[in-house]
Amino acid sequence: MTHENILFEKDGAVGILKVNRPKSLNALNPATVREIAACLAEVRQDQSIRCLIITGEGDRAFVAGADINELAKNNAVEAKAYTHKGQATLDLIENLGKPVIGCINGFALGGGCEIAMACTIRLASENAKLGQPEVKLGIIPGYGGTQRLPRLVGTGMAMQILLTGEMISAHEAHRIGLVNEVVPADRLIARGEEIAQKIIGMAPLAIQYCMEAVNQGMNMTLPEGLFLEATLFGICCATDDKKEGTSAFFEKRAANFQGK
Repeated sequence: MTHENILFEKDGAVGILKVNRPKSLNALNPATVREIAACLAEVRQDQSIRCLIITGEGDRAFVAGADINELAKNNAVEAKAYTHKGQATLDLIENLGKPVIGCINGFALGGGCEIAMACTIRLASENAKLGQPEVKLGIIPGYGGTQRLPRLVGTGMAMQILLTGEMISAHEAHRIGLVNEVVPADRLIARGEEIAQKIIGMAPLAIQYCMEAVNQGMNMTLPEGLFLEATLFGICCATDDKKEGTSAFFEKRAANFQGK
């Protein structure tokens, strides 16, 4: 994969996507969003990649929001199209079919915070700062911030973050449930890879169906969600991975899952 605004590498079954605009604190512009979407589409199709890490290049920012220089030029029609594209890209992150670990290495503001919220798991370095400062510019979040944030931290806390536009520290983000863990900056990617390796050792279809049950169930009533869970549980029981997992348990050996 060759891109101008992102970097991508594979480490075994783990893909690592870095937003690579450090001079602008990895701010998002239309070209960067397009490259992220293209990379995600390739990752989804690459069966050798079992888990994806998203982070920012450098040690100052994950993604510091939208490129204000470009945002200021948008009219209503352009802004709406840009927002739809961004939302579709973040939907790809959330529904990739593979776990996505957001390693938040510095500022994650506006669209950067929204990218992090679309990830399956979020880790933050101790120097990370998160927030949705759009109201300071006379706009609202456009990449899902008004929808994912209250689902993660509750309506009251989400309202405070959205309406004040204030940044919060990594430790405060952890306290309210916005990030899973806070780790030293020099351990951030390593910790992400540790979690990825644990996930990779599990049954691929079970991982996929777990994420589907959670993501889809969040938009359902409890009875509907339970029905979905039962359906996916039944599908799991018809897979070779289930046979291998149960056989390995009884034979006291490590399972060799094939994703079938």
